Amino acid sequence: MNSRTQDTTLAHDYSDDVALINSISAVPSILEVVCQATGMGFAAVARVTGDRWIACSVRDTIAFGLEPGGELDVTTTICHEIRQHRQIVVIDDVGSDPVYRDHGTPAHYGLKSYISMPIVLSDGTFFGTLCAIDPRPAHPSQPHIIGMFKLFAQMIGQHIEAKRELAAKTTDLIGESEASALREQFIAVLGHDLRNPLNGIAGAVRYLDREKLSERGTAVLAMVNQTVDRMASLIDNVMDFARGRLGGGITLERSESAIEPVLRQVIDELRASNPDVVIDAQMRVNTPIDCDQVRIGQLFSNLLGNAVTHGAPDTPIRATARIDGTHFELRTTNQGDPIPPEAMRKLFAPFTRGEVRPSQQGLGLGLYIASEIARAHGGTLTATSDAEETTFIFRMPLARI
Repeated sequence: MNSRTQDTTLAHDYSDDVALINSISAVPSILEVVCQATGMGFAAVARVTGDRWIACSVRDTIAFGLEPGGELDVTTTICHEIRQHRQIVVIDDVGSDPVYRDHGTPAHYGLKSYISMPIVLSDGTFFGTLCAIDPRPAHPSQPHIIGMFKLFAQMIGQHIEAKRELAAKTTDLIGESEASALREQFIAVLGHDLRNPLNGIAGAVRYLDREKLSERGTAVLAMVNQTVDRMASLIDNVMDFARGRLGGGITLERSESAIEPVLRQVIDELRASNPDVVIDAQMRVNTPIDCDQVRIGQLFSNLLGNAVTHGAPDTPIRATARIDGTHFELRTTNQGDPIPPEAMRKLFAPFTRGEVRPSQQGLGLGLYIASEIARAHGGTLTATSDAEETTFIFRMPLARI
């Protein structure tokens, strides 16, 4: 590969674009799936303007030499042309390609295979490209590869718009009540509109799962499946929040149900995704409970996931479920840093995750949704935290209120 230098001194607006793309948690998984599916060694999301080509997020296994924030001379790239005609460009082997075999870009960078899909926002604005390259021939022109690139580019574009719109709303709204109402309506739309590209990614992963992949490729697909599940859970949370705030409330489908199998399934899923975490579970619920099984499982998953995230890594997490007289009780306990007293007052409020745990990422809805599920069951969700341990306790009456 040709050597190159990179200039990481960006104008402020493009630095924000680099940061925006890197704030989208799905992008690294997308780039890894792109490389595994195509067999190509370099993939990137690039910001492309009339005079700039800037790498926003990169996966590089061929020592191409670019990192996030790095730049190429836009006039030496095919992306410069894609910005004008806004069509995907695919090259399996430049030596036999009738259009690009004499093109300057492949020769300049030592490329044999290339694919680049434009990222165009809903208002027609061209943001950049999702691209992959390799010094060896490949087969990115296969229909399922092109379809996958299209879905990924659409998803990235929707994330860009959502984050920009949310930032604009946060900056521009002045009145707290007006800001709250618009935020909740926006979240409802966001949760709904994200399902389509997410379903598309899940479909592409299912297609690739039928292909013969390397051991590493199989592991990457499993990781992407986990990412899709996590994103689906986030969408469910924001939709629950929006329904609760906009008048629908948390909906329940109650019945006399055996709750212990649901709780054990949640524990097994957390153990599978966190093999280094020890979960000491004591389930003592031998009689059916009048509840919504799915919602109780969601509540427990939020509480146990919170304990996994914040528990000291070298100590076990304790989870117990029991019948206590006239109540069903479920609790999780972890050791680790205590929750500050000032944060305890906002622990179950929405959108306070950053205030409670400054290093945390996400929307801060998990504990809020859990508390709403508890309330819908006529129960309570409380927490205690000190230097020794943090405990969450859910209690609900066995008799329906």
